[in-house]
Amino acid sequence: MSGRKSALREYYEAILVAFILALFVRTFVFENFKIPSGSMEDNLLIGDHLVVNKFIYGHHHSSLLHRLFAYRAPERGDVVVFKYPNQPRRDFIKRCVAVAGDTVEVRDKVLYINGQAQDEPYVVFKGDQAGRKRGLPGDSFGPRVVPTGTIFCMGDNRDNSLDSRFWGPVPLTYVKGRAVLIYWSYEAKRDDWEWRGVLYRMKQLAEVFVNFFTKTRWSRSFQLIH
Repeated sequence: MSGRKSALREYYEAILVAFILALFVRTFVFENFKIPSGSMEDNLLIGDHLVVNKFIYGHHHSSLLHRLFAYRAPERGDVVVFKYPNQPRRDFIKRCVAVAGDTVEVRDKVLYINGQAQDEPYVVFKGDQAGRKRGLPGDSFGPRVVPTGTIFCMGDNRDNSLDSRFWGPVPLTYVKGRAVLIYWSYEAKRDDWEWRGVLYRMKQLAEVFVNFFTKTRWSRSFQLIH
């Protein structure tokens, strides 16, 4: 009997350790994220599921962890996940286009950083011009200097992205991590299901289960994000 109890104890201890490790990894190292809108097309599509590196921007520069793991501040060109400044409970994903001290300007849809036009091969202009629907000018902006402790973020699909042009720079304390990998991509329309009721979520999950093989974009699986 004691042998059986010992085996059960080892079993539950193993489960507990695995749970703690998974929780640690999700909290401090990696987290998954789903693309809900077309603001990052064509680089990221609605239905892309991403791995987000939460450790790269971690505040551990004064500890041993800094020597063991890569650590740096967000840089221009990084695709970052952050808490939406106007509603911190929501997560947004955009591209960091400028850092503290940079002067940002948009002239006729062309982005200028510190007076220099930027080469942005990933940028497209398509969609419903989300900013204009709300009376917000997006084709021209600035010039404005990015404040200390913040970054300036924009969507790759410039005509369909509400970003720092409209609600300001993102505090570094709101940045959660860098998007690094698409681990699964499912063909879907714009979807804010995570903000809806339980029954709606169950319906969406059932649809994914039924159409998993036919609507999975297999060619996008395990693509690195640039």
